[in-house]
Amino acid sequence: MRGPGGQTLLVGFGLAAAVDLGSLAAGFTPGHTVAKPLLMPLLAAYVHARGGPRLLIAALLCGWGGDVLLLSDAEPAFLAGMGCFAAGHVCYLVLFGKRARQASASHGAADKGSPVVGERGSRARALRLPAVYALALVVAVAGLWPGLPADLRVPVAGYSALLTAMACSAARLGAVAGAGGALFVLSDMLIATGVAEWPQLPRPDLWIMLTYIAAQYLLARGVLRTLEAELPAPTGGGPVPATP
Repeated sequence: MRGPGGQTLLVGFGLAAAVDLGSLAAGFTPGHTVAKPLLMPLLAAYVHARGGPRLLIAALLCGWGGDVLLLSDAEPAFLAGMGCFAAGHVCYLVLFGKRARQASASHGAADKGSPVVGERGSRARALRLPAVYALALVVAVAGLWPGLPADLRVPVAGYSALLTAMACSAARLGAVAGAGGALFVLSDMLIATGVAEWPQLPRPDLWIMLTYIAAQYLLARGVLRTLEAELPAPTGGGPVPATP
């Protein structure tokens, strides 16, 4: 941990999440309006305190921009918010790509000179998840397309492809980040079905925010976890930052 306030910031994030979700469950709009814009800045500050990478902080702050814009029901705000989240997904994609390349280089160096066992099976497993995500993307966009307003169809399709790529890439960092990516897809799918006027669960905003908050936390936690796993054990008994 880089700063002493890391745990306090995480608690603050948890409290803001509780207030936001409780307000949505109770139908108390002012509570949601106040708590929602606090979520991502608190999580980003926690990541910074843990020495997390700048791209992760940037992704979370892009999410904050989207959160604020989506407090408005106006279509221009919806499109601008989608743009903010898309920028965040680009940050995640670049970050996950860098982490995956570093991990691959490290494993390659460790395995140099050892026989390759089950290489074909490993490649098949590596292709399975992208295939599942690609199929889900096609099915979702095809199902939503007729119900979406004409001027939102192409932006939603493009955004959905970027989101799916992010979620698929997140899984390369491990189960925690992979779960975060999957929940992000679910959260945005709930938004899209609402725009397309599909039947909704009671209090749909509650389920959207619940899956979104969990997604962003798990993505952040998954990245921090991979960084912490690469650090040498502390020798002096003090805390070690998550990044060099």
